[in-house]
Amino acid sequence: MRNKIKPFQQILSQFALALIGLYVFLPIWGILRLAFDASIKNRPTEFRWFPKEFSVQPLLSVLDRPYQSVSFITLFQNSLLVSISAAIAAVILGISLAYAFARFRFPGRQSGLFLILLTAVLPPVAFTTPLYLLLSLLKIRTTLAGLSIVYAAFAMPFCVWNLRAAFQAIPKELEEAAFLDGAGYFTTFWRITLPLATPSIAVAALIAFLMAYSEFTIGWLFVEKAETVTLAMSIYAILTSGTAQPWSQIGSLAILMSAPAVVIFLIFQNTLLERMMFGSTGD
Repeated sequence: MRNKIKPFQQILSQFALALIGLYVFLPIWGILRLAFDASIKNRPTEFRWFPKEFSVQPLLSVLDRPYQSVSFITLFQNSLLVSISAAIAAVILGISLAYAFARFRFPGRQSGLFLILLTAVLPPVAFTTPLYLLLSLLKIRTTLAGLSIVYAAFAMPFCVWNLRAAFQAIPKELEEAAFLDGAGYFTTFWRITLPLATPSIAVAALIAFLMAYSEFTIGWLFVEKAETVTLAMSIYAILTSGTAQPWSQIGSLAILMSAPAVVIFLIFQNTLLERMMFGSTGD
């Protein structure tokens, strides 16, 4: 029999969940209110529940040239190009590494796993110097391709560990049965293992995409032209520039940037809830 929750415990739990929900909701509501309040000209000094002067003009104004005469479309394209490229690279390399660590036994396997885990817990700034030197030697440091490589390197440890757990959860008997039928390693991996791990691969790709899409601090070391700035970097640049740009436009830019991430979460929310626990593939 299940133990019933006492009324006091239930009230306490509901109160704690309400506080957490309020903690999450208030910043989102604040940004929404900021984006549609045309009365805000400088830094806001007080919190209001509703816009003092409701207007969609701040939202429309940032669709032109929100950052150094660079159009919103260019910033948005840069963000999508860098994020999608980083996610694809991290997932492809992560799949190969994760499958090798999950299925094969070779010298240095445990050491390799430990080093990958170590890179996951180290701050990203620890890798900026070697990446800076490497990309400079390749002469792609200031390009979007170089920025994609940087973000892919940051996402790689998560992809490897998440996908390794996903491959380990797939029964070896399925692959052994394919071997008995005459399939090789690549055919077995492509037709048996990879389809079963697809949900976990999608989660890893989504997390890698969001990591690259929202990063703005490290990217400044690899960007020199305004035409290669991403949306996240442009918002940070506007906030730290000290100019008198209306904060309602900054809020509008943040809302527009958040829209793709919200849409992706709404589409894949069930997959995220089911697969985030280290890529479990069993139903």
